[in-house]
Amino acid sequence: MKNNFKFGVDYYPEHWPEERWEIDAFLMEELGLKVVRMAEFSWHKMEPSEGSYQFDWLEKAVNLLGKHGISTVLGTPSAAPPAWMVRKHPEILPEGPDGIKRGFGGRHHDCQSNEIYRDYIKKMVTQMAQRFKNNPYVVGWQIDNEFGNSHYDLCMCDSCAKSFRVWLKKKYENVDNLNRDWGTCFWSQEYNDFSEVEPPRKTACGANSSQLLDWKRFHSDLICEFSALQSNIIREICPKEHFITHNCMGFSDVVSYYDLSKQLDFVSHDLYPGGYWRGIDTITPAEIGAELDGIRGITGKPYWIMEQQSSITGWETMGRAPKPGQIPLWAVDSIAHGADTVVFFRWRSCSVGTEQYWHGILPHSGIPSRAYEEIKGLIEDMAPVMEEFEGSVPKSKVAIVRSYEQGWAMEVQPNAAKVDYYSQLNAYYKALFDKKISVDFVPETADLSRYKLVIVPLWYLSSDETAKRYEDYVKNGGHIVFTMRAGVKDERNICNTEDPLPGNLSELLGINVVEYDPLNANKIKVEILNGTCGKSGGEEAKAVENFGSKWADVLSLKGAEPIAVYKDEWYSGEAAVSVNDFGKGKAYYVGTEPSEGLMAELAEIWTREASVNTSVSCGIKAEKGLEVAVRETDKKRWYFFLNHTGETKAVTVPPELDLIAGACDGIEVMPYGYAVFEEELSD
Repeated sequence: MKNNFKFGVDYYPEHWPEERWEIDAFLMEELGLKVVRMAEFSWHKMEPSEGSYQFDWLEKAVNLLGKHGISTVLGTPSAAPPAWMVRKHPEILPEGPDGIKRGFGGRHHDCQSNEIYRDYIKKMVTQMAQRFKNNPYVVGWQIDNEFGNSHYDLCMCDSCAKSFRVWLKKKYENVDNLNRDWGTCFWSQEYNDFSEVEPPRKTACGANSSQLLDWKRFHSDLICEFSALQSNIIREICPKEHFITHNCMGFSDVVSYYDLSKQLDFVSHDLYPGGYWRGIDTITPAEIGAELDGIRGITGKPYWIMEQQSSITGWETMGRAPKPGQIPLWAVDSIAHGADTVVFFRWRSCSVGTEQYWHGILPHSGIPSRAYEEIKGLIEDMAPVMEEFEGSVPKSKVAIVRSYEQGWAMEVQPNAAKVDYYSQLNAYYKALFDKKISVDFVPETADLSRYKLVIVPLWYLSSDETAKRYEDYVKNGGHIVFTMRAGVKDERNICNTEDPLPGNLSELLGINVVEYDPLNANKIKVEILNGTCGKSGGEEAKAVENFGSKWADVLSLKGAEPIAVYKDEWYSGEAAVSVNDFGKGKAYYVGTEPSEGLMAELAEIWTREASVNTSVSCGIKAEKGLEVAVRETDKKRWYFFLNHTGETKAVTVPPELDLIAGACDGIEVMPYGYAVFEEELSD
């Protein structure tokens, strides 16, 4: 399906008098917007009392916008059940691990397993779909809003307990299997029947790690089921041309986006580079890039931005004001990493409620100001060229494996202070980002054969099947990097007792982990050895100002060779980083979390040995601090030069590249500016 919607905005007409709607539609058309998202929090407005459906106001808004050339994506309102429903059925409210019900007055105040609530949702979605199925201005649907945002440890009510038991019975078949795989012999936790199993509510002391992991798996499956309940109704009633999406949240891990995406036509993402209300500089360009590449990695295809920051963010307190140029720059950053559509949040700063200070394109006054003018210039510049690269993605030669299972397991037991799965993903990503190397995030089931280098952070749970897949990849010439705490447990979240660590990865990596030291807040010096890939040929180690933190694995080399060694503690001189020749490829192991400098040096070794080059063509030079992103097809390649700094940055491009958007005279990109070049590829 051709995408005619390059730019749009999230609109809440119910917040404003109807006489204002025409002015809004006129200003949106003038701005160049082609699509809005509406209604995702409007349940009471659409059903003010049970069974009394009121869609006239929404249809009026849809039709008014349509006459101005603006199409609509409708959001299902299941994130905000109305007060009359909660009053009649308080059992639909979610219950936390502390056993306390959460009250009405925010959002996501719902139990997603509750059948009474699900019946209300079925009726609402059916009514919406029936009403708007033939409206020529409605083009698609967003299911709910940001699954998991307000639902992190909810719900653990009796309804969810019942659903959990059904899920467990399907997985384990009988309670003896569950007892075995959960290790319930510890602390007399055995069950005689599934009916005795409860959600992992707060206990007097400790918790069963296998139960906690299964709860996270169940919770993710429940959300996917909750979403499918709605998407199936829409698909049954609405034309096939109506797309279905959901606005994801980067590396949020409450629900597996890999699983959720199977019921969507494409994924969307909500991006706020300004750091919410934590301060403008708290999200770095590399972290933004990782989020965007992570979203693209869910399906390996382009995506929408359903909420793109358009001004100051905040609830009770606010973040910094975007500097002149940053709003367009952030939008182009989204496009550079794979967005085919950018929808700004929100149209006008709201005067009521929790998000009074989450600003929009228009300020509270409704009078266009800097954000409006900057976005207008962006749309005039970018919209005409976006059709050229629609559907394209980078052809990366490096992949980072992103696994929800590993993240969940490490969250249950971090092993040491501040060990965090997603922080480690970001750290390895940044080293490649700084080298201007394109990266794909891929699921553990992905075909790795197209990649020269694969990084597998914190592969804590390791099945024999996945270990064999990694072995085959390296045997056939791939280069792979594993990190600390690899192969510690099996998929049940039970410690490996068959082999020395890293368990079923030992042969591939050519090492044993003989001891380990949870460093917690301490650091340890690490030195990289001279020579290619640590083959020092007798040369002395070269000291560098590098260190590891959080964890230290002490390695015994069983065929592998050292790349770096520790220079502190009782294991000073022992290998910290190793490489093993395996088949036609190489397998690396990093026994600590490297400092930024150490990570950069290791990334240089890995990419050089795997023959991974920078993503930019010969003749292109970009000054340090200038982000370079690439989208490409078989015939063309597009280079995005993004200057996230307040200083002019130099760039040099060959004369055969054409500047198609942004501003660049061939030698510099202005502060908070961007430039997009197009390159014709030879056959």
